[in-house]
Amino acid sequence: MVLAAAGLAGVLLCSCGRGTSEQILLVGSTSVQPFAEKLAHAFHAAHANIRVDVQGGGSAAGIRLVRDGAAQVGASSRHLSAAEQEGLSTFLIARDGIAVIVHRSNPVEDLAPEQIRAIFGGEITDWASLGGTSGPVHAVTREDGSGTRGAFEELVMGEETIDARCLVGSSNGTVREMVSGDPGAIGYISLGLVDERIKAVRIAGHSATHEEIVSGGYPFVRPFLFLTKGEPAGHVKIFLDYVLSPDGQAVLEKAGLARAQP
Repeated sequence: MVLAAAGLAGVLLCSCGRGTSEQILLVGSTSVQPFAEKLAHAFHAAHANIRVDVQGGGSAAGIRLVRDGAAQVGASSRHLSAAEQEGLSTFLIARDGIAVIVHRSNPVEDLAPEQIRAIFGGEITDWASLGGTSGPVHAVTREDGSGTRGAFEELVMGEETIDARCLVGSSNGTVREMVSGDPGAIGYISLGLVDERIKAVRIAGHSATHEEIVSGGYPFVRPFLFLTKGEPAGHVKIFLDYVLSPDGQAVLEKAGLARAQP
């Protein structure tokens, strides 16, 4: 894992070296990545002289590489700790729901937060105790360092820890694929990536929808953040101003996220 991170850092440093003053490197959360790519595309259409290159790597990597100067903008799908925040400026670009997903054939439609906590804590292991068809529960979580996992731990698990026996997916897309192919699986992904391959269950009667996030009904909501080292300037400021403008916010809302400000 350390070698992989080091390799990524090396690639990013090389990318920066080859770039120009009109190139912005944005790196971080794999949850934010597909939405950042949509923003980059729309931004380039309006600012042809500025290119935004988007890469993943995880929230922790985005925070670290911005601090080290290897990237101009970082992306995080969780709040930063006090230590991580030091020296960085953060910008809330949107709000995202964490959808709890099951296989489309699963009859379970609604779960309470404490039931989800018990599933991922390893206490509930059979669907029969959740009102479903008897069979083993296969919980799918994200890897350590994932912003989605960090937000899930904060919003759902609280003081409980995720059971080490849970299966691990390396991205939202991977979790979605694992759940779509296993009738006994349950996982969690960005609401913006929910599609017809899986089913998002209601949480205590509240559906995982854009409307429920805006109204405050859906409980599992996290921030999508962009980060810079110090205050943004030059092309980076132009890009961030676009992201927070009505045009940029419309791009994110069309993609399934809730605007930064209700």
